[in-house]
Amino acid sequence: MLWPLTTLLATVAATLVIGWIVDQVLQRIAADHPEAPVWPLLRRCRIPLQLVVVAALLLAANPVKRIFHLTNDVGAHHAVLLLLLASLGWLTVRVVAAVLEALLGRFERTVADDPARVQRVHTQISMLRRVVSAVIVVVTIAVMLLTFTAMRSVGASLLASAGIIGIVAGIAAQSTLGNFFAGLQIAFGDTVRIGDTVVVDGQQGTVEEITLSYLVVRLWDYRRLIVPVSYFVNKPFENWTRRDPGLLAAVLLHLDHSTPVDELRAALRARLDQHPLWDGAEWALHVTDTTPSTILVRATMTARTPDDATQLRFDIREQLIAHLRDTHPTALPRLHTTPE
Repeated sequence: MLWPLTTLLATVAATLVIGWIVDQVLQRIAADHPEAPVWPLLRRCRIPLQLVVVAALLLAANPVKRIFHLTNDVGAHHAVLLLLLASLGWLTVRVVAAVLEALLGRFERTVADDPARVQRVHTQISMLRRVVSAVIVVVTIAVMLLTFTAMRSVGASLLASAGIIGIVAGIAAQSTLGNFFAGLQIAFGDTVRIGDTVVVDGQQGTVEEITLSYLVVRLWDYRRLIVPVSYFVNKPFENWTRRDPGLLAAVLLHLDHSTPVDELRAALRARLDQHPLWDGAEWALHVTDTTPSTILVRATMTARTPDDATQLRFDIREQLIAHLRDTHPTALPRLHTTPE
């Protein structure tokens, strides 16, 4: 009794020591190679690694049978085997996630001056990590199920009915599979990326998350719009930042016919020169339409991002209206009436 218990305690102690040693080695390597982000990320694998070690040592030493005087330790042996397989799957998922995240971090530092490429690779790596993790989980569960004798014995009947089951599952999961392949098409087709500004059903927002089944769009009032990924494959939508995050902002003003357009154009340029959100690329002010009572003036200006363009449009509209109110109040539209 004493020897099996000692073996069990030694197994736990060895597991803790191995986990601590691996963590210290990774910490030392990360300090010696700060340019490689993969080493500190691999430290997240300590818990699944310790579970793998303790399960492997328990299978090798088998102290449970001797502690409890079991004549048939099939159940305990099977439970430890399932723990080992699950821990191996968890460890593989953590390692893959760390490697992909390190690749993304290295790429971001390499092409920091090209946010469009960074967003595209970020989306692709995120989708790839989800796909690989899903495959690892499915394979791990399948291997764990194969350790049961009953699952192996019914294998022939399952193969015989695989055709019918496949047809039924395909019909039942048609929408899910469609979203799955649509997610892959979005990730590697470069139609929409994380961080893009899009307009979906008339609502503007920023793509916050892309999964294999849905896409999260953060609206201007911080609401989240959950959209199936198949929507972005089957229906048209606006992507304001697909090639260039810069945007042309426009301000429309309905003014009186007596408005001094040249002076208003000069006032627009003066305010743009002082505004930090104008990128200095383009600007203009034109009379685009007229009615019997007003003229339609359109002021355009460029900004670096859609958010900057929105704020710039708000500020310029307020400033132009304030300028006309203070210097040319008759330029603002009024309702003209005649006495009876």
